[in-house]
Amino acid sequence: MSAQATRSSLSANKEFLRSFPGVVRLLQLATGAAVWISIASSNFNNTVRFALFVFVFFWLVTLLFYFITLLDKQDLVPLLGGERWLLTNLIYDALATALHIAATAIVIVTIDNHSYCDIPNYRGACYYKTYVVASVFACLCCLFYVSTTVWFSVKKCKGNKSVI
Repeated sequence: MSAQATRSSLSANKEFLRSFPGVVRLLQLATGAAVWISIASSNFNNTVRFALFVFVFFWLVTLLFYFITLLDKQDLVPLLGGERWLLTNLIYDALATALHIAATAIVIVTIDNHSYCDIPNYRGACYYKTYVVASVFACLCCLFYVSTTVWFSVKKCKGNKSVI
């Protein structure tokens, strides 16, 4: 009987999977991974290290938030969980939005720094297209973080206490 109780306690919250924040969290994870994988595959310089840190850090924390909410275990998070989980998500997404905008700006500036690849007979490694792809996905990732920030703030203003 305890094995059955353990199985039911680890079941996925299907309502969260179909909800707006659940779908957008998956999109944040997909676009965030696309950004940091494309940046990490290039020969990035010191200016892009901050952007890479932002995208990897927030990707990992978003993954953690996604699984905590998916498994309905927000009550187990000390100080931030339970009834404060919506506010925690709101503050997290607002911070993620601000830092993603700064990191995206860095990636976009890096595109201009790598535009010399268009010179005929250039023989060095060209990461121009890599940074263009990274900046497109970074802009999409910012858009997804803005959308969840707005979603959670509207829910908080309405007095809701649940993320869904």
